[in-house]
Amino acid sequence: MSQTTDTRRRLVAAAQELFAARGVGATSPRQVLAASGVGQGSLYHHFPTKHDLTLAAVGATVDDALTSTLRVLAADAPVVERVVAYLERPRDALAGCKVGRLTSDQAVMDDAEVRTVVGLYFTRLVDAVARVVAESGLPVDDARDRAHAAVAVIQGGYVLARATGDPEAMRSAVRGFVTLLRSETAR
Repeated sequence: MSQTTDTRRRLVAAAQELFAARGVGATSPRQVLAASGVGQGSLYHHFPTKHDLTLAAVGATVDDALTSTLRVLAADAPVVERVVAYLERPRDALAGCKVGRLTSDQAVMDDAEVRTVVGLYFTRLVDAVARVVAESGLPVDDARDRAHAAVAVIQGGYVLARATGDPEAMRSAVRGFVTLLRSETAR
């Protein structure tokens, strides 16, 4: 990896972590610079504006999250077990979803380009889950409904866990939905 690539990667990684912890609006380029350990000239060389840095960091967060989910959904397993694996995979419920939390950040929602990146994540996520569910023979509209419900259980589970300070809230929501999925396929 070249020094230029490494410097850019360090800046993006620092921004990702700070955005997840503090939010985009509450994070300054100076804080990203300090966390990355690179020189000020490097920051502005790679990212002339905070908007450029935000697009890169949010895009990387979205790509990381989607890649890991697609890997779970692509496993060689029956449809229901792949969806269950997505639902039950280990998550830090109290930290919240790094992408989902961005929807509560006014700086993200006020920036059409960044908001689009976040919105496309959820569209692609629902599409991926729906494709798997449709493999069971369900009509496309029914598969999409179930995919929306699965994604909503995860996002809602994060919210409940964070609001109550109890990670069991997410696990309970997931267990309830998994029970419904399995009972539906057992019929």
